[in-house]
Amino acid sequence: MKRIFTLITVLTIMLAPLAQAQDQKTVIDNMIKEANENSMLEKLAYELLDKNGPRLVGTPQMNSANDWAVAKYESWGISAKNEQWGEWRGWERGITHVDLIEPRVKTLEAMALAWSAATDGPVSAQVTMIPDVADKAAFDAWLPSVKGKFVMVDVAQPTGRPEYNWEKFGTEESIENMQKLQRETITAWRKRVANTGYGRGLDQALEDAGALGILKSNWSRGFGVNKIFSARTKGIPAVDIGLEDYGTLFRMLEHGDIPTIRMEVTSKELGQMPTYNTVAEMKGGEKADEYVMLSAHFDSWDGGTGATDNGTGTIVMMEAMRILKKYYPNPKRTIIAGHWGSEEQGLNGSSAFVQDNPKVVAGLQALFNQDNGTGRVVNISGQGFLHSYEFINRWLNAVPRKYKSEIKTTFPGSPGGGGSDYASFVAAGAPGFSLSSLSWDYGTYTWHTNRDTYDKIVFDDVRYNAIITAIMVYMASEDDKTFPRDKADLGMNPRNGEPRAWPTPRNPNRKGGQ
Repeated sequence: MKRIFTLITVLTIMLAPLAQAQDQKTVIDNMIKEANENSMLEKLAYELLDKNGPRLVGTPQMNSANDWAVAKYESWGISAKNEQWGEWRGWERGITHVDLIEPRVKTLEAMALAWSAATDGPVSAQVTMIPDVADKAAFDAWLPSVKGKFVMVDVAQPTGRPEYNWEKFGTEESIENMQKLQRETITAWRKRVANTGYGRGLDQALEDAGALGILKSNWSRGFGVNKIFSARTKGIPAVDIGLEDYGTLFRMLEHGDIPTIRMEVTSKELGQMPTYNTVAEMKGGEKADEYVMLSAHFDSWDGGTGATDNGTGTIVMMEAMRILKKYYPNPKRTIIAGHWGSEEQGLNGSSAFVQDNPKVVAGLQALFNQDNGTGRVVNISGQGFLHSYEFINRWLNAVPRKYKSEIKTTFPGSPGGGGSDYASFVAAGAPGFSLSSLSWDYGTYTWHTNRDTYDKIVFDDVRYNAIITAIMVYMASEDDKTFPRDKADLGMNPRNGEPRAWPTPRNPNRKGGQ
């Protein structure tokens, strides 16, 4: 009898890994099936982007989106809350309407920049541009002439065709000619701006001199696309004008036909507003004091609706959490989804979380962050952690080949400066990893532009990313080993010959935009 019990014990021990592997395969197969057959991505994108709109920090739309995310998580049975990390200048976008009324009539493509002041109803005035002067003294002598006018401060582009379009259809001579014209035009305009002597304070100097508004055009080098950032004025509007409409005004001035425009901007100042991170949590069991995190910044600029920066990262993490809750409801480690505020102003929300939650940072097994656009994940770096090769490869190994075939890994990698929220954790010595995506011309067409909208989402790629994220979070949670924090030797800095230093934690700006 003793021999029989011994045999049963041996067989149990031998078969345990097989049973565990079968359980793991079942969980992963179920998660993939759910992602492909019952996806919530399109619905989440509609509610976040079309129904709520952009999520500029300090706006009612951002706070509304925070509340929406909490309610959505709770509808899935996942605990969630909004955690205040600071305050920001409250502002709400209204209508921007600009018409050319002399020497002909046309409604212009226009958008007030973030935090732009409003007009007092519709305002009509002539347009001028900064002059080509020798120095600051000459510019100061000219400044009084801007009183009661709208002032153009950007160069008019000689072409609205992106480089790839010229390369596809242009002759070698025409391409060279256009490239030469672009270089000369931009160089001459930069010199014109430099000669004013005001640098970044130029817009404010124009406001102080009595200008009615500032006209800009920040082309993103693609068809019909401009970058939309923030105003540098306090009491007058700063408005981006589409490339061709801006060029029309510019050419009129060059030819002596002084344009007159009518502008109405109805934005509202709201004072300092509380700002939040939305944090969702699935409590762990055996290793509840260790954490696996899903990470994506929730805020956006507001030229478009923030679809690929970072609506897609947001819905990837929400969909992965929904799937995990359904097929992995009792995780070994605590799983947290962090949706960060004010990433666009310097990783403020995630940096504040790192400061305010040392227990989570100390117990972090891994954080997976997705930010750069709608494309499928193609790069994962070890972020400078010495043992990242072992852990990332083990977790990634569970992802079916279909979803990971294009992913390139770099080990140990470098912590880098960090352009997104994983960097807040890496700087604190915690394992944060970026799930870096295929471009889809992100930098040109959607990154911080007026075209970052729902129609640019590639849902097949986003679905891949939700599957990859859910599987890697599951594997990191189940891993018997805890991720060690040994740092790789970063080598020497070729600029100064000194050892490269690990980045230091950021100090978040908790009361910005004043």
